[in-house]
Amino acid sequence: MAQIKVLDQSTINKIAAGEVIERPSSVVKELVENAIDAGASAVTIEIKDGGCSFIRITDNGSGIPKDQIQLAFLRHSTSKIKSVEDLLTISSLGFRGEALSSIAAVSQVELITKTADSLTGSRYLIDGGKEKSMEEIGAPNGTTFLVRNLFYNTPARRKFLKTGITEGNYISDLVEKLALSHPEISFRFISGGQNKLYTSGNGTLKDVIYGVYGREITAGLITLEYECELFKVDGFIGKPAMNRGNRALENYYINGRYIKSSIISKAIEDAYAGYSMPKKYPFTSLHFHIDPDTIDINVHPTKMELRFSEGERVYKELYTAVHDAIMHRDVIPQVTLDDNKRTVSHSAQIVNEQINKTVLQGNVPSTQAAQLSRTQETVTPPKIKENKIPEPFEVNRMSAAKNAALQEADVKTGTDNNRSTSSYGDITPVGGAILGEHRTEYKAHDSRAHEEKPYEKAAEIKSEPAPAAVPEQLSLFNEDKKLLDQKNLADHKVIGQLFDTYWLIEFDQKLFIMDQHAAHEKVLYERFMKRAAEGKPASQQLMPPQIITLTLAAGQVLKDNLDIITGMGFEIESFGGNEYTIRAVPVELYGASGKDMIMEIIDDLMENPGRVSNETIKGRIATMACKAAVKGNNRLQPEEVRELVSELMTLDNPYNCPHGRPTMISMSKYELEKKFKRIV
Repeated sequence: MAQIKVLDQSTINKIAAGEVIERPSSVVKELVENAIDAGASAVTIEIKDGGCSFIRITDNGSGIPKDQIQLAFLRHSTSKIKSVEDLLTISSLGFRGEALSSIAAVSQVELITKTADSLTGSRYLIDGGKEKSMEEIGAPNGTTFLVRNLFYNTPARRKFLKTGITEGNYISDLVEKLALSHPEISFRFISGGQNKLYTSGNGTLKDVIYGVYGREITAGLITLEYECELFKVDGFIGKPAMNRGNRALENYYINGRYIKSSIISKAIEDAYAGYSMPKKYPFTSLHFHIDPDTIDINVHPTKMELRFSEGERVYKELYTAVHDAIMHRDVIPQVTLDDNKRTVSHSAQIVNEQINKTVLQGNVPSTQAAQLSRTQETVTPPKIKENKIPEPFEVNRMSAAKNAALQEADVKTGTDNNRSTSSYGDITPVGGAILGEHRTEYKAHDSRAHEEKPYEKAAEIKSEPAPAAVPEQLSLFNEDKKLLDQKNLADHKVIGQLFDTYWLIEFDQKLFIMDQHAAHEKVLYERFMKRAAEGKPASQQLMPPQIITLTLAAGQVLKDNLDIITGMGFEIESFGGNEYTIRAVPVELYGASGKDMIMEIIDDLMENPGRVSNETIKGRIATMACKAAVKGNNRLQPEEVRELVSELMTLDNPYNCPHGRPTMISMSKYELEKKFKRIV
């Protein structure tokens, strides 16, 4: 048999390096985490060829004292812990003391470092785990690592690396997660001489999300803040419309460390279950603050996994936090009309509209408005003739507006309001266009020109320039009013039905399109589930009763689970032989075939022997509600639609049907005007 031998130190180091350093992104992770632990407020990551040939990590942290540099590259040397007991309260990102020795074992490393109390810095070279030189050098405070030719001495490992672009993408993804986990640190990522990411380090997580994911995702964020005995969590989750087909956007950080946890993922995804289609995963960027005594992070060599001492409680608390955050927000998906010829961004349009509104109200001087307008992306409005004759359909509107102004002035002055309405020929335009918005004032010719007119005095007073006000800070992410809110019900304008299936509702400068089948299905489902949870099922008698014939095995399953079925609101009794009578069905599911519903329940029970699970019940009830709900191509009356919207307001989740489809979508006035070329 082969003889047992002790491996040499070089081989041992290379094997150990394989547990920690898998690819260039592993090097970046270890070195950046060390920079964060060193108290750096700015970190720069530069790579070439995806990090395979060159990696440079520069930070402004505390640096490494000269007498500890060589010690730092030894295996199991660390400043983070002193004994095994410290593992229970570890709060730093790195602690095993294997990072530098593992990196040095498979690459050529150059270290330049200087502490704040040193006059000069140090330059240290180590190649394949063998020290080359140590010298003094002029350097700024902090540390710079240069890692060249990764896996140059282990070609078997190097040939399994991907292309430079792919490896660079791994590093880019890692840097984004590090930036999101530490918004108080400024990160700069340079790849191939080009800046790929830069964060300001101002401590605002939303700014980092904007820099990484862009405006569309940032505009759909939901703030989450929750605290319990086990943990405190803060950050953002995304509206269900932002859900993706993979978990790439599902990120969370525990005590500043990017972690993967099946418990946390399941809690988040289960909380979203009723708000999106199956196999869709949400956007999350959550920071957990947990007592280190209650978790074990010494589970995996890369420290990507951990264990909770009370995993079940963590699941319940996090599920509640995420579910409550979604419930209290309007999560109706907004559709957009793609237009490749778009020349003005939506944000610029919003800003310009608010500037125009402010100026027209007299809150900002025209010179200041012009300066504000020049800072935004605008479109030159077409010239409008000031002496344009009003269109015939505008005459009545202008006359009514003038009479209203006369009445208001007479009430204020106590003057008799006995004046005649001006005719079309008595109106002369005296206004013009201001910042692209055509606003015209009209003055009436009156034979009593010498008489004093209170309403003209009022107009003169109104025309005086208002004192300059401080411009209001404009926000591009203002929260819209909720359609499904009882206090806004009076503002709903039901326009009509489209294709005998979809209802059009106008509200808050938006067009909402409601699917009557999905909405009614969700009302029936939640109403049924609420009654079942309270133990108060309501039944609707069938006239005549329905007869169902079952096999001997199916009949036995029905008898074994009869208490569950009757608890849902069904009334079933034996009719002799293999036949059973269905005398009543749940009131919410009246209209669907009782025979079909019972057979589906029995089929599920036969496929899954034993007591039926909650998930099975929910899935089956969702199918029942779908069959009982009003179908498409059925014409409803506006009063019925208003009642349906009112019932949606009482639901926990009115935005999605039990299968995850949206009950309604919305389209902004801006998108419609853009499509009609009113906005170019």
